[in-house]
Amino acid sequence: MKLLKSKYLLIALTLQLVLMSCQSLKTAVFDQYSYQQAISLKVESGNLLDHATTSYDAYDAEVGELLLELQKIVEYEKNKPNNEVSYAMWKVMADKDKNLLAGFIKRWDEEEMLSEAFTREAKQQIMEAFDLIIKYEAQKNKSNETNILNFLSTN
Repeated sequence: MKLLKSKYLLIALTLQLVLMSCQSLKTAVFDQYSYQQAISLKVESGNLLDHATTSYDAYDAEVGELLLELQKIVEYEKNKPNNEVSYAMWKVMADKDKNLLAGFIKRWDEEEMLSEAFTREAKQQIMEAFDLIIKYEAQKNKSNETNILNFLSTN
């Protein structure tokens, strides 16, 4: 009888350890809204960035709308459980002191107009960041997570 109790106790402890370790590895599940918003923001951003070689003032309203949508997705992602990777990427996109979307817009505002070469290079990097988010939202696997984490470590 003691041997049987010991076996059950060992099995119970093992299951508890397995469940606890799985909890720490959880990743947010696919979210259609996040996926659609990422695509929408990518397209809107790409179209707006194409105008950065002209006067910022002419696009002030569009910029305001885009930044509002960016703030909304950051807040949405912040409150999803097990979503640290996506949230971190969106925070960098929305950080005016970084070199992605919000930082680009801040620079455009400060300089009023940006060079074609700078705009082209910056747009390429911003679109790459959006692609990483979109791929990760579509398939939350280790490879896509690693790609985002690598990107974050260099930006």
